[in-house]
Amino acid sequence: MHRKLEPCFLLLIAITTLWAASNANVSIKEWDVPTPNARPHDPALAPDGSLWVTEQAANNLGRLDPHTGQFKEFPLKTPESGPHGLVADREGNIWFTANYKGYIGKLNPKSGEVTEYHMPDPHARDPHTPVFDRDGILWFTVQESNFVGRLDPRTGQIKLKEVPTPHAVPYGMVVSSKGVPYFCEFGTNKLASIDPKSMAITEYALPEGARPRRLALAPDGTIYYSDYASGRLGHFDPATKHVEEWPSPGGSASHPYGIAVTSDGIVFPSAAQQTTFGEDRRIDWKCSMWNIHRIFLVFHVEHFVSANLYWQLCTL
Repeated sequence: MHRKLEPCFLLLIAITTLWAASNANVSIKEWDVPTPNARPHDPALAPDGSLWVTEQAANNLGRLDPHTGQFKEFPLKTPESGPHGLVADREGNIWFTANYKGYIGKLNPKSGEVTEYHMPDPHARDPHTPVFDRDGILWFTVQESNFVGRLDPRTGQIKLKEVPTPHAVPYGMVVSSKGVPYFCEFGTNKLASIDPKSMAITEYALPEGARPRRLALAPDGTIYYSDYASGRLGHFDPATKHVEEWPSPGGSASHPYGIAVTSDGIVFPSAAQQTTFGEDRRIDWKCSMWNIHRIFLVFHVEHFVSANLYWQLCTL
């Protein structure tokens, strides 16, 4: 008998995953978020192995120790900040986007102190996904405001660049093996790259009707994306600009959302409208599909599960 799952309340991690050519055995462990209805979102691992999430509706950041199960919450100082994405730096500080209040925040986990870096342009209202490059520069998307930006942690300076396509909705972001930021244009059928020095944006057309939402960098330097609108897994090669897509076994309404790639190149996209993960070996997405019961009843947990499935698989 399964325990009832309250929406946006439980965090789940795939602890062990063993797969064969035809089937898979998956074990799931759950941790309650201390604050009810916190809406846990966008997980990230810190250098010490702890797992962090934003609690979007509770105005907290949360830290889980996977070994002890201890969960600690860190309140933000600006009410209703709407923390969305987060990422850890090399020193273990946690950087997050305040999607409702237009700033980038840095949390010192040792002191609980939060430093805020506000957008220099009032039109940039909703920073979304943050990611560090190899030089320690923080890059981020600004979703509905249609900007991308960079923040230099050494100076606190923020530079913004408007996306050429109107209402492109810059969303997921990764930094390539060459140090180039790439991002999804969720409002249209494009990916785009940013020149790290000039911040010039180059856009790359995807198949008609595609709506890329999240990105994942593969070990070979290529990029996978979830095509949320078409129910497909996409693949983009930055070197050749070649694009290919595979249909989801769950159909066009499966809405692939979170996505991760293991160290040996296996791709795990999550299906936001179905209780499944898919495995892709770059040839046929149908090679393996399994059911993880009731995970996606918790609407905003798909990123948490897929991202930490990636982490666990990389450590097996």
